Amino acid sequence: MNINKDTGLIDAAEIKISPNHDERPNPEDISGIVVHNISLPPSEFGATFIDDLFLNQLNCGLHPYFEQLSGLKVSSHLLIRRNGELVQFVPFHRRAWHAGESQWQGRERCNDFTVGIELEGCDDKPFEDVQYQILATVIESLCKTYPELNLQRIAGHEHIAPGRKTDPGPFFEWDYLKQLLDNRA
Repeated sequence: MNINKDTGLIDAAEIKISPNHDERPNPEDISGIVVHNISLPPSEFGATFIDDLFLNQLNCGLHPYFEQLSGLKVSSHLLIRRNGELVQFVPFHRRAWHAGESQWQGRERCNDFTVGIELEGCDDKPFEDVQYQILATVIESLCKTYPELNLQRIAGHEHIAPGRKTDPGPFFEWDYLKQLLDNRA
């Protein structure tokens, strides 16, 4: 996987640009990665509802859970589906709206300086091995492209918004991701 630093796009991804992004305060400050999980409806996989949410096209009348999402404007840079497919919603040099109110390593407003990566999943089910493989490859590419990133600059949403967020959750295998990244280093 290669990232074009000028466009902020990764070549292995399907590109679906979300309107939910804006300028980073400092486009050169890409110094953290935040791992999330998402499924719509919760614990259901395989539909296009995540894409629809990030593209502001979710029909909130299709499921009772979606009613609380009406008017929500969110996005992430990337989504890794259960089957390993990669979708990019926001170029890396732009600020995706993925973290909300957050703080990490003494800095607030984590959207300003992080890349948000969503895994199709939930807090109560294991993730697929292919998702870890793709995630490790993406992280490796990000670290090669953006010099302020390194393997110690990765956190979960639960780490930057404790008490408010729980993802990627107890089934996310941090040790396995670290092993994959160490093997690539």
